[in-house]
Amino acid sequence: MCGINGILHHDPSRPVEARVIERMRAAQVHRGPDDSGAWIHQNVGFGFNRLSIIDLSGGHQPMLSEDGAICLVFNGEIYNFQELRAELSQQGHRFRTKSDTEVILCAWQQWGEQCVTKLRGMFAFVLWDERQRILFGARDRFGIKPLYYWAGEQSFAFASELKSLLEFPDVPRKLDGTALEQFLRHRYVLAPRTILEGVRKIPPAHSFVVANGRFRLQRYWSLPEGPARKVSERDAVEEFRHLTDETMRLHLISDVPLGAFLSGGLDSSAVVAWMKRIGTADIKTFTVGYDSPESELPYAKRVAEHVGTDHHALVLTPERFRDLLPKIVWHMDEPVGDEASLPLYFLSEFAKSKVSVVLSGEGSDEIFLGYEAYPWHTEISKRNAIPGLPLAARLAYALFPNRFQSLRTVLGVPLETRYQGLGQVFRTTELPEVFDPPGDFDRSISALYDACKRKEAAERMSFVDMNSWLPDDLLVKADRMTMAASLELRVPFLDHRIVEFAWQLPLSLKMDGYNVKHILKRSVADMLPQEIIQREKMGFPVPLKSWFREELTSYAQETLLSQGGVTDFLKRDGLRSVCEAHQTQDRSRHIYALLVLDQWCRHFLHPAQSVK
Repeated sequence: MCGINGILHHDPSRPVEARVIERMRAAQVHRGPDDSGAWIHQNVGFGFNRLSIIDLSGGHQPMLSEDGAICLVFNGEIYNFQELRAELSQQGHRFRTKSDTEVILCAWQQWGEQCVTKLRGMFAFVLWDERQRILFGARDRFGIKPLYYWAGEQSFAFASELKSLLEFPDVPRKLDGTALEQFLRHRYVLAPRTILEGVRKIPPAHSFVVANGRFRLQRYWSLPEGPARKVSERDAVEEFRHLTDETMRLHLISDVPLGAFLSGGLDSSAVVAWMKRIGTADIKTFTVGYDSPESELPYAKRVAEHVGTDHHALVLTPERFRDLLPKIVWHMDEPVGDEASLPLYFLSEFAKSKVSVVLSGEGSDEIFLGYEAYPWHTEISKRNAIPGLPLAARLAYALFPNRFQSLRTVLGVPLETRYQGLGQVFRTTELPEVFDPPGDFDRSISALYDACKRKEAAERMSFVDMNSWLPDDLLVKADRMTMAASLELRVPFLDHRIVEFAWQLPLSLKMDGYNVKHILKRSVADMLPQEIIQREKMGFPVPLKSWFREELTSYAQETLLSQGGVTDFLKRDGLRSVCEAHQTQDRSRHIYALLVLDQWCRHFLHPAQSVK
């Protein structure tokens, strides 16, 4: 993994300052402590930090083409680079290194903007083509690797992390009111918006061109359209196994030690089992837990013993949470109120002492319909289709409000309203407690529903989560927490060929009633114990409910109510009310999200910034 940054001044006579490129580069040095570099050519400048994984001696960046006309900075891994290298060699291209970086350079020369469609992997890259005088860049199909940008009237700047981009003096530090609303509702900000006004993220599966002072963004990949394939369960399992065998082998290419995160859930356990299936020797696995009922340590140990891994476990305490939260928020870049960032940060540091690359199971729940919300809302949709039932439910609630309270929020309510994604924090009725939105209700989630109208309810929810929760929460957390430890994370379930395969499967092969991830369970039936395959999903749980009622009660309230943080933007009485209400009802998710926002404001904003 790496960190990239750069500046393009639209005026060719305005030179890029080396000291600004260096400040931007230094701000994200944790992304690549093994090597660094800079390249400045008049009004264009790039910076780079490298975490060396493949071709340790030959992958230095910024990398120039053989004739010096093209310069590239690249963050990620191209898993099919050897295949592309062979194809490009047949076209007459000569290679000086064994790195996947040089493959991108030659691919640009061969295919131009279409080169990105050839790449199989996780990536964010930007190149300058002197002959055409254009800046071209792209981000991978699911947003595994980050890419922020600021498109000003005089300049264009980009970076892997927001903190790096903010080292460019032209970038303003002003909170975006709509983004703040998104964060409070979902605990993250949806691309292309960021928490800062005017700063944007390149959306997943998009490339861009900057030429003659103009910025152009285009999508280069989408999920396959059309009806589901007609395929038997037996054939689907066989095809999935063959495809995953190939994908896992590609994801295990590395010139440095490699291991896997293992929570004891189905997804990470399947990854570890598959590593064993294709013959990986000496698998090192890493897990984290607590001295509490939420801990998954026993399940991870069970899988490690079954597969035969070199297993390592770490136990966390609430004191470590309080002391490290500011550092975690700084590394996260944008406020992301996902409490699993805490264990993942410690787990990444823990794993880095043994390996430089880890695999994990991110993406499986979204593509194979693994969340319990999917079958539950599917059942509600079926009931809402029964003539007269929604009306009867509303009547029952009107007559007996205490007895039928739960009916009010689901029966007769459209899917688009009752399911806004997995990360929801403040509901519509709760938001005024702490914040008055600056304008109309944000419709980002509604727009995603509009893009998949013809799909079944579960697949529509999956589509929403794949385009919001996955890239803007899960993968942000995964990238930043591992990069904080200079550890590379690979996510084989998000290989685009696996995702395309899953999207085109009949719904019944992914979700059979309340049996979620059916095809994945069938595919690993002979690799894992049934108790692991069938157990309920937990993820990386954090015992925040008890912590905020006991050890961290005073810390939470005193932090949120002190000057210089969220009190500049949110209602002080509402903040106090949320903290006090947690003693009788679970508001731990609200408190954690507010603490993250508070620490983010203290790190990245000047005091008393106004919200637009």
